[in-house]
Amino acid sequence: MNANQIIRRPLVTEKSTLLREGANVIAFEVDPKANSIQVKSAVEELFKVRVLDVRLFNVRGKIRRMGRYEGKRRDWRKAYVRLHKDDKTPDFIEGV
Repeated sequence: MNANQIIRRPLVTEKSTLLREGANVIAFEVDPKANSIQVKSAVEELFKVRVLDVRLFNVRGKIRRMGRYEGKRRDWRKAYVRLHKDDKTPDFIEGV
């Protein structure tokens, strides 16, 4: 897998914004098959930053109902990437 296939999208939530400002941590949705070494190299390659730590979480899809029909959202994987204190977060995440 290349770096663009591993990193799917940045997660912009209230929690991820607080982590980005306080602890220099960025949250991403990543490929479910990717491991932390692949995520670390992909972030360093794409954003030209130094990564200190990667934490991965498997997120289960929620069960949703529409009337009498029931469905399930897809399962996905979340990554919290801690950057070096001298590196700043990428520009596209700053303005969001």
